[in-house]
Amino acid sequence: MARPPLRPDQFERYKRHLTLPEFGLAAQQKLLASRVLLIGAGGLGCPTAQYLAAAGVGTLGLVEYDVVDASNLQRQILYGTADVGRSKADVARERILAQNPDVKVEVHGVRLASDNALAIFADYDVVVDGTDNFPTRYLANDACVLLGKPNVHGSIFRFEGQATVFDARRGPCYRCLYPEPPPPGAVPSCAEGGVLGVLPGIVALVQATETIKLLAGLGEPLVGRLLQYDALEMRFQEFRLQKDPACPVCGEAPTVTELIDYEGFCGMPAHDRGEAPVREKSAADVAAMPGRGDAFLLLDVREPDEFAKARIDGAQLVPLGELEGRVGELAAWKDRTVVVHCRSGARSARACKLLAQHGFTDVWNLAGGIDAWSLTVDPDVPRY
Repeated sequence: MARPPLRPDQFERYKRHLTLPEFGLAAQQKLLASRVLLIGAGGLGCPTAQYLAAAGVGTLGLVEYDVVDASNLQRQILYGTADVGRSKADVARERILAQNPDVKVEVHGVRLASDNALAIFADYDVVVDGTDNFPTRYLANDACVLLGKPNVHGSIFRFEGQATVFDARRGPCYRCLYPEPPPPGAVPSCAEGGVLGVLPGIVALVQATETIKLLAGLGEPLVGRLLQYDALEMRFQEFRLQKDPACPVCGEAPTVTELIDYEGFCGMPAHDRGEAPVREKSAADVAAMPGRGDAFLLLDVREPDEFAKARIDGAQLVPLGELEGRVGELAAWKDRTVVVHCRSGARSARACKLLAQHGFTDVWNLAGGIDAWSLTVDPDVPRY
């Protein structure tokens, strides 16, 4: 089908693409007519969206329901200080349109789930997965396989990242690489393990590059190849991936022929389901509270080996994995103040919710955990 010629302003905007013999007018027209869905507008989604918008991808869909938090600003480069508390999707849309008015931005301000994923994915050419949890990764993979769409995957942790293209029509899918999810809690989140702020940019650039190649029909995509990046060593490694004939979703005799309960499959939630936020106190506020161990309980839900490395005086250790079975030991504090901490605040947030479910009425999370305590209250407490 014939595509319309470029407007004069488009010719100027995309001139460097048009100059490339391997790219030229045909590839640029393909981009302008293409539709890409970004799952998540976070560390990976932000730079991916910016580069795809700059390149002239005609329609960008954003699946994002979260709001901007101050802790996002270190790596999620679409947002600024004034955006804290605003909808990520709304801010991202504003920034993208300001960058390139050629781009149409479609916002899907919902939680991606088994009952809406196929309908959302159906109208897009490529899906870019920038999620940070296993249930959504398996959901995105299975939806792409069932619909026959390429899934440009990226993930990050601490100082390392990886990227690949899962396309079951000509290579492996995510389940071929990871048939089973890890046990709940075995892989720390970025909130628990941390992430170098510039790391998502490198991985997102790979995702954006692969997306443009797929849309324009250029080069050799990362199908059947996993690119791993180590920021500390500044080293890239490539690993070959094989399609699994026994894969339950893309194999020779698939058993997954419709979307399933992915939170049940992974044994973990994909998000908070709209629960009330956990109340927090800063390390400085907790340090100023009198009567630690008497007037209020400071509960440490880390593991014993962590407790041996660093501890806050007066804290009582009950590891998160044991808390459900030992909650009776804390009965005396049910109607009194309990402040819970872990290393960075993620595990203790889950502990706060568990205590609330057991009827504890005055529970607080120590924001930033013992790491924040070391940085802002007592530098003699070791960091690890």
